[in-house]
Amino acid sequence: MITRQTEVINRLLHTFGKFRHALSLCIIMSLITVSLAGCGSNTDFANDASADMNAYVNATEKIYVPTLPEDVEEAEIFVEAIEGIDEDFIKGVDISSLLVEEDCGVTYKDADGNEEDIMKILADAGVNCVRIRVWNDPFDEEGHGYGGGNCTAETAAKIGARAAAYGINTCVDFHYSDFWADPNKQMCPKAWKDMTLPEKKSALYDYTLESLKTIVDAGAKVTMVQVGNEINNGIAGERALSNRLDLIKAGVDAVHEFAEANGMDIDAAVHYTSIDDVSGIEKITRDLNNARIDYDIFGVSYYPYWHGTLENMTEVLSNISETYGVKTCVMETAYPYTAEDGDGSGNSIVGDKMTTDYPVSVQGQANSLRDVMAAANLAGAMGVFYWEPAWLPVGSDAGERTNLWEEKGAGWATSYAGAYDPNDAGKYYGGSSWDNQALFDFDGRALASLDVFKYVNHGAVGQTLTIESVEGLDIEVSIGGEPDMPDTLSARYNDTSCDKPINVSWNEEDLAKINTEEAGVYKVKGVGSVDGEDITLEVEATVSVANINYVVNPGFEEEDASMWETIAEKNITDIQLKEADAYSGEKAFHYYDTSDFEFNVQQELGVLPKGEYKATAFLQGGDMGSLSNVYLYVIIGGDMVMQSDIISLDGWQNWKEAEISNISLNGEDDVTVGVYVAGSGGGWGTMDDFTFCLQ
Repeated sequence: MITRQTEVINRLLHTFGKFRHALSLCIIMSLITVSLAGCGSNTDFANDASADMNAYVNATEKIYVPTLPEDVEEAEIFVEAIEGIDEDFIKGVDISSLLVEEDCGVTYKDADGNEEDIMKILADAGVNCVRIRVWNDPFDEEGHGYGGGNCTAETAAKIGARAAAYGINTCVDFHYSDFWADPNKQMCPKAWKDMTLPEKKSALYDYTLESLKTIVDAGAKVTMVQVGNEINNGIAGERALSNRLDLIKAGVDAVHEFAEANGMDIDAAVHYTSIDDVSGIEKITRDLNNARIDYDIFGVSYYPYWHGTLENMTEVLSNISETYGVKTCVMETAYPYTAEDGDGSGNSIVGDKMTTDYPVSVQGQANSLRDVMAAANLAGAMGVFYWEPAWLPVGSDAGERTNLWEEKGAGWATSYAGAYDPNDAGKYYGGSSWDNQALFDFDGRALASLDVFKYVNHGAVGQTLTIESVEGLDIEVSIGGEPDMPDTLSARYNDTSCDKPINVSWNEEDLAKINTEEAGVYKVKGVGSVDGEDITLEVEATVSVANINYVVNPGFEEEDASMWETIAEKNITDIQLKEADAYSGEKAFHYYDTSDFEFNVQQELGVLPKGEYKATAFLQGGDMGSLSNVYLYVIIGGDMVMQSDIISLDGWQNWKEAEISNISLNGEDDVTVGVYVAGSGGGWGTMDDFTFCLQ
């Protein structure tokens, strides 16, 4: 009979015999000794591991199987089913901070308030994979943790083993740093600081193997391994492209070697962010392909408030798969359910700063997660991970919280991290900035939005139709005009398929207080109702009396620029994303040609209220030559009636303001505003920030 010890020895010898980077016999034997320390019968191994690490389980024991929906469910939230979603679609969560949270006294509860192992709560919610970050050595010389969960291979082993007992797979997220790694920060581990590149490659390779052994031997079911975290600009302290690619290849090779040697199916993933930077992502994938790196998954971060549209994400991921034949996955996403701050340490995302279409609410959070999953599924991606849904406030008061952040590592960083990361953690250490984006409330109770994972296959119908947010409550009126108070308003409902308008009546006393003869801001209360629904609500509009700019997308910042018309014989213009060439914002209308040119760029404003107006625009440029002729113009009723002085463009960032005053409108004619440009070959320029306002 082959004993468990024999199996371990044979497996390790087979594994190390296939490794490209040879280890010394003493290292091999040391690893074998460590492995055998937990061996015996399966039951003995589970008991020993549990006693030793207080969390390990033996994944060969009976695995919990949750009961998941097989049809549309009645629920607390509305969830639209995702058509064609695969049963194997990854419904993942990153719970890297779990152990320190629990060590600080945080308990997790199901939706009914019953305390449960968080792994059972996650499994019952449809989660099938956990993602766990791994730092090399997140401790100072005295053993003080840097914070952020003090995440190591050992903590990943504990969490992954617990997950396996509930049928949940593990994705290991190697940062190859001693602390946080992201696009702006890819610090070298302390132990690798003085290594040459070949030495660092070997160290990264060996570290990956050794860490995966620790995690898998504990009982975790590892199915994916990230080689770096958001590595757009670096990895393990290396910034040069060729060095980065060498390290990535070493990590990918290590993952594949480990999987092959152990007879496991593990995907090697590379992880990037800024998916809204399409050209940047295209370059990254070209570089990986040219370097012949045999990765399996191209992973991305997608946060709706940072990374552009879902449509863009779908297109980018689809193109990567079609072009390079690799799988894709959304490694991080999140959305706030509240604007409140649970621990007094400040939030990364503040509710009133949101620029997305989702309300800051539990239903808004659910809608965002569902839509990210739908967009990923449409792209053929493997799945989606929600980032740190269980990173909650700790302690009962400010003093206790501060102590737990500092001594347990429950906050994002401790003061001890300052020696390693002086420019960030050394200045801004503190608590969790993510508690308002968790999928549990501040007391550890599961939010209804956690159940999106199990509802997306068949859908869920909320029990009560409610209004999540009301649109159209910001009303502008020009000086001298009359406020146009709408009879109906648009609403966002918890059931996203509902689009019924709100009928509203406005308070006459509030309306009478509005003075449109001078600039000011007024509040007007109203009462709304919805036809056919038992819904009434109080609303409040903000009426701003100001000089309205009637030019739409005046600075070219919005993605839709179709309101601007370019009239030219050849295509020499574009909307340029380059902050240094914009008068304000990041974009401007740009032109350049090597031969002589002329063109018009203009916008039809329609019929405007009667009055006296002024038009302006800002322009810069140069090398226009003897043909230079640049001016702002206004067309009224189809005829050009006014133009500015000729603008002399004389260099980069020498901005000139074109202006036309005393434009008389009768309130009946269409109005168009534009710029005419002519120049000699080699001429260039940008224009930005058009206005057309009452003067």
